Amino acid sequence: MGERPDWDEYFLDIALTVAKRATCLRRQMGAVLVKDRRILTTGYNGAPSGLPHCAETGCLRQQLGIPSGERQELCRALHAEQNAIILAALHGVSLSGATLYCTHQPCIVCAKMLINAGVKRVVILNDYPDPLAADFLAQAGIETVRLERREGSTSNAAAKVEACSQVPDIER
Repeated sequence: MGERPDWDEYFLDIALTVAKRATCLRRQMGAVLVKDRRILTTGYNGAPSGLPHCAETGCLRQQLGIPSGERQELCRALHAEQNAIILAALHGVSLSGATLYCTHQPCIVCAKMLINAGVKRVVILNDYPDPLAADFLAQAGIETVRLERREGSTSNAAAKVEACSQVPDIER
């Protein structure tokens, strides 16, 4: 039997699986909102329900050469975190005190939504080029932890790299 993952690894592994449903051509992201070790909702990045996905229409942001982390309003997809928050609202599930497990650091729009939804902790695997979002999460007192994949681990996520109130600035 392989090494048993801790709770952060376990839920981040689920976020990685959720990301496989993403329909974005540039980046596949997954999110899991958890409270008391119970999954509340999941989300992945993709077009609003019933609308064509980027795989069908192409990526406007890519066509226009827009860098990652900029001009999100030109994207037809909702972010994974947004879809997880919307699903909670749709089903009347409170996110107060929840932890977000996400394949990437939230952008500024998602960070503001997470703050107002009452999320208290964010666990990520990958950075995202939005230092303002990390700053907002820190200002709101939301603990941010970045995990790192460990070679040879049965778990996709392992070794905690940072347990801090702010993810470091990302080079652009």
